[in-house]
Amino acid sequence: MKRSILQRFRRGFLLVEVMLAVAIFAVAVLALAKSVEAMLNAQIIKDEDEKVRRFLESKMVEVEAGAIPLSDSTTEDVKGWLPDMRLKTTRTPLKRKNEKGVDLTGLYAVTLDLSWQSDGQKLQRSLSFYIYPRQR
Repeated sequence: MKRSILQRFRRGFLLVEVMLAVAIFAVAVLALAKSVEAMLNAQIIKDEDEKVRRFLESKMVEVEAGAIPLSDSTTEDVKGWLPDMRLKTTRTPLKRKNEKGVDLTGLYAVTLDLSWQSDGQKLQRSLSFYIYPRQR
């Protein structure tokens, strides 16, 4: 009789050990799932940032090349890149002088402000640069 109580106790202890091991395994799987979700979200943000950077760089090159006629301020909706993407272009003349004190005319500061929707949030990036339009 003593022996069967001891065997039952060992079997009960084995059951507790197995339940504890399953619980630890479940916690590890949940932690792994959370890290995979965080990694996927980081990849989405990285991809969006790359698209925005490429878009702003291409617009900057177009402006510098004179392919886009610049006015003082324009706003346009951009299709095909990201949801609800809107570009605001602002041009302001700069009043600068050269080393001889002569006014430099035709020098502009251009700012490209880009906004879009991402995961229900409105995000924005901007790029500022100077241009001196080519004389034709």
